[in-house]
This record gives sequence, structure tokens and C-alpha cells, in this order.
Amino acid sequence: MQLTRIATNDRLSGAMVFGSLVFLSGQVPGEATDIQDQTREVLAKIDALLVEAGTDKANILSATIYLKDIVADFEAMNGVWSAWLPEGCAPTRTTVQALLARPSVLVEITVIAARPEPQPDSQQQEGSNP
Repeated sequence: MQLTRIATNDRLSGAMVFGSLVFLSGQVPGEATDIQDQTREVLAKIDALLVEAGTDKANILSATIYLKDIVADFEAMNGVWSAWLPEGCAPTRTTVQALLARPSVLVEITVIAARPEPQPDSQQQEGSNP
């Protein structure tokens, strides 16, 4: 099976594709300062990486959410998360409090997603020559 790295630098890859699985590194916000805007920024990064990997948020299998202050931010983060998820596509999820890499970061999210198999051309299925 082929291993594909996406958004790679000298420390990490933003995503790794292995067969039908996509693994994302923890995504953190950029400039936003409150939990809702930080969560939106992180989810937008996740959307972009999943698309680049050939999938989308409807195919997320598992998510781990790290909050700097779970008591203060859990409810507000959940509101943004729930609005972002497609209906009926909630993955398995763990949310924990953690000391994050930068003091300004309130949320970090990592996900594992499935990558659907490419669908064969309908003409090919019917036995037509290409």
C-alpha cells in the first residue's frame, strides 16, 4: 500500500494517507482569540486537509479534541463542532483538557478519516470499452 504525505515540513506532515485511511496531525488555530473562532479556524484547516487527501468531514471515523480549559470552553466548542458536522455523521470522539504548545491556543483537534474507494466509471461497469 502506498503512503502519501500532505503538507509536510521538517517536523511533521499535516496529513498521512495510507490505503483508505487518512490521519491528520493536531490542528491548531492561527490568529483567533476566543474558543468559538479558534474552533472554526481549526475545523476549516481540517476541511482543507481532508479534501486534499480525497475525503471530507462526513467520513471522519475518530476525533480527539484537546482543550486548554475544558470547564470554560467545552460547551462553546461543542456548539461550533455540532454545527460543522453533517447530520448523521458524528464520529467517535474524545475530549480532554491539555497543556497546549502555545499559551494562546485554546483548542487542538486531530482526526482519522476514511477515504472512499474511487467509483468505477458507469460505462466501464456496463462492459463498454473506454
